[in-house]
Amino acid sequence: MGLIEKVAVIGAGNMGSGIAQKSAQELFEVQMVDREQEWVNRGHGIVSSFLKEAEDRRIFNSKQVEDIKSRILGVVGTENVDPSTDLVIEAVFEDFDIKKGVFQTLNEVCGESTILASNTSSLSVNELAEVTGRPDRFVGLHFFYHPAKNRLVEIIPASKSSEESVNQVEQYCKAMGKVVIVCKDRPGFVVNRFFVPWLNEACLLLEEGVGTAAQIDAVCRKSFSIGMGPFALMNLTGPPIALHSTDYLAEQLETPRYRGAGNLRKLVEEGRMWDIEGSEDCDEESSRIISERLLGQVFSVSSQIVEEGICSMEDVDRGAKVGLRWAKGPFEMANEIGIRNASRMASEYSDLAGLEIPIWFTSKMEKFEFSYVDLTVDGDVARVKLNRPEAMNALNVELVSQLGVIVEQINSRSDISTMIFEGAGKAFVAGADVKFFVDKLREDSFGDIYEFTANGHEVLNAIEKSQKTTIALTTGLALGGGLELALSCDYRIGTRRSQFRFPETSIGIYPGLGGTQRTARICGLECSRYAVLAGNFLDCTTAHDLGLLTHNVDASEVESIVSTLIGTKPENKYPSEPINGDSDIVSFAKDFYSNENVQSLLAGEVPSGFDSEDPLVSRQIKSLSRAAPIALKIANELLSDIGTGSSLDRGLELELERLEEIFSTADAEEGLSALIEGRRPKYNSS
Repeated sequence: MGLIEKVAVIGAGNMGSGIAQKSAQELFEVQMVDREQEWVNRGHGIVSSFLKEAEDRRIFNSKQVEDIKSRILGVVGTENVDPSTDLVIEAVFEDFDIKKGVFQTLNEVCGESTILASNTSSLSVNELAEVTGRPDRFVGLHFFYHPAKNRLVEIIPASKSSEESVNQVEQYCKAMGKVVIVCKDRPGFVVNRFFVPWLNEACLLLEEGVGTAAQIDAVCRKSFSIGMGPFALMNLTGPPIALHSTDYLAEQLETPRYRGAGNLRKLVEEGRMWDIEGSEDCDEESSRIISERLLGQVFSVSSQIVEEGICSMEDVDRGAKVGLRWAKGPFEMANEIGIRNASRMASEYSDLAGLEIPIWFTSKMEKFEFSYVDLTVDGDVARVKLNRPEAMNALNVELVSQLGVIVEQINSRSDISTMIFEGAGKAFVAGADVKFFVDKLREDSFGDIYEFTANGHEVLNAIEKSQKTTIALTTGLALGGGLELALSCDYRIGTRRSQFRFPETSIGIYPGLGGTQRTARICGLECSRYAVLAGNFLDCTTAHDLGLLTHNVDASEVESIVSTLIGTKPENKYPSEPINGDSDIVSFAKDFYSNENVQSLLAGEVPSGFDSEDPLVSRQIKSLSRAAPIALKIANELLSDIGTGSSLDRGLELELERLEEIFSTADAEEGLSALIEGRRPKYNSS
C-alpha cells in the first residue's frame, strides 16, 4: 500500500486552512491552494493566528511554530497543484457545480496515483465521485470544525472507491491523530444526521412556546451534559448553516419534520442571532417536555443510522463524544436513563416526525453492550484492533475483558500463526483508564483495582505465552499499560511517530502490568531504570536503541516488515541488553542509573562524577523529583528483582503482591487525582 506524504488542500478558508495546519503539524508536506493570492495570504494569516494561540498556551514553542509554517506552501490556482501530490482535499463552498469544476481541473493536473477527496458535510459522495474522472481514487471526508482541534473525521467511501484508496486516506487521518468513522454515503452521514434535526427540534420547541431559547439551552446542557445548548451553538456557527443543513436533510430524507422551523428561517432572513439572554429557570413540566423531546429525537435517529448500516452503535456514540464533545453518546445515554424510557421517548418523537423506529430498539429490554476490540482474520493472520480511539484506547474493564476473550479465541485456532495488535486513531494504547482507579480509591474498593490488574496480567500472559507469533504495531503513542501490552508481544514495530513512556511514578504508582519485569529483561536493569523510574519520553530512535522497539522503520515499510515476521518467533525475546550499545542515551543510562548511583538518585542527589548543569543530568533529577518517593522506591525494588535470578512469572507475581501497598498510599490517590484534574501533584511520602 502506498503512503500519503504530500497533501494539497483546495480552499484557504477556515476549514481549508485548518486542514492544512493540522497536516503540517503532523509532518506532512502541504500545499494550501486558492484562486487569488490575497485569499492564500488570508489562509496563512488564519494559520498564524491559531499557531500563535497555541504558542501562547505553550502547546508549541516558537521553533515548532516556524517549522509548521514552513511546511505549508501557498499556491495560487488549482491548475498549479504539484502533479506528484499523494492526496488532494477539496475544501471549497458546499456547491456541487463549484466542486465539480475543481475536480475536473485536478483530474487533468494530478498524477494517476493521486487520490482526490472532498471535504463535505452534505453533498452525495457517490455523485461527486462520478464527476472526478477517477471514482476509484476518490473518497468523501467530513472534517469537524476546527480541523486543527476537533479530532473527529468521517470517511465516506464512494461505491467505486478502491479499498487501497480508502485505506491510504484512513492512514493519513490516523497519522493526523483523528478519530475516524468510516460510514456509508447517506444524507448527513453520521453526526449531522442526528445533530442537525436536534437543532431544528429545539427551534420547534421555541416556536411552540414550550420554553425560551435560554431555558431550552439550560435544559439541554443538563440533559446532555454539554457546555452549550442548541441556540448558543447556532449563534457560534451561524444560523444560516443550520437552516441550509436542515432543509437539505428534509429534502434528501423526505422528512418534512426536518424542514427549517419558521423562526429559524425568519432569523436568517433578518440576519439576526438568537436571543439567549434572560432567566434559565423552567417549570418541571416544560423541562420534562424539552428534555424528552430532544432525547427522543436523538435516540430515534441514532437507531435509524445503525439500522441502515451507516455505521455501528459505537461509532454513533464516538461521533457525539468526539465531534460534538458530548459527555456520552446516544446509546450510552439510553443505557443511563433506562432502555424502556429511551424507547418510549424515541417512539413518541418518531410518531411526531413520521419516522419508522427499528424494532430492535423498541423491543430492547437490557442495556446495550459495546465492542471495543475488533478482530479480522486474513489467511493465517489475525489482526486485533483496539477500537476506543475517543479515549486513546485506554485500557478499561470492558476493553481488557474483550481483549482476553479474543486472544483466547485466537490461541485456540490451529489455522492462525500470527496475531497483530494495533490501535485505532493516533495511539496504540495511552495507558489505563485513570478515572477508574480514582473512583475505586474514593469508594474504598481496592479489590476492584486488584481484580482489573490481575485480569490484565492474565491477558498479557496469554499473549506472552502464545504459540502464535505476536506483533504490536506501536506506530503511535504507547504509554503505561499500552507499552506493557506491547512488551508482552514478540515484536514491536515503530515509525517516526512512535512515542513510548512509563508515566506511573509521576502519578504515584508503578507499572503494574509487567512493566517492571519485561522492561528490565529486555534492555537490562540500568536502561529499565532510565525508562521506568524517571518516566522519560522515548522517541522511536531511543526506544529502538533500548530494545523496546524491535523494528524502527519508515511508515511505508511497516507491512513489508510484518510479512517477514509472520509465523516466526524471536530467538531471544529477553536479551537483558539494549539493541544499540553505542547509543549516547544507552551509555548515559548505564552509567547514571548504575547500582552504585541508584540510592543517591532516589534521595534526589546528583551522583558523584556527574555535572548537575548538564541538561541530560538535570532533566533526570527534575523528573525524579516530581515522582512519588514511595512509587520510586517500590518500582526500583521490582526492577532490581531480575538480579536475584527469579523467573518472569515470579516477578509478575511480585508486581501484583505489592499492588495494595502502593494503592493504599495517599500519594497514589493524589497523583492519580491530579492527572485527571490537570494539576501538578503534591506528594508527602505517605
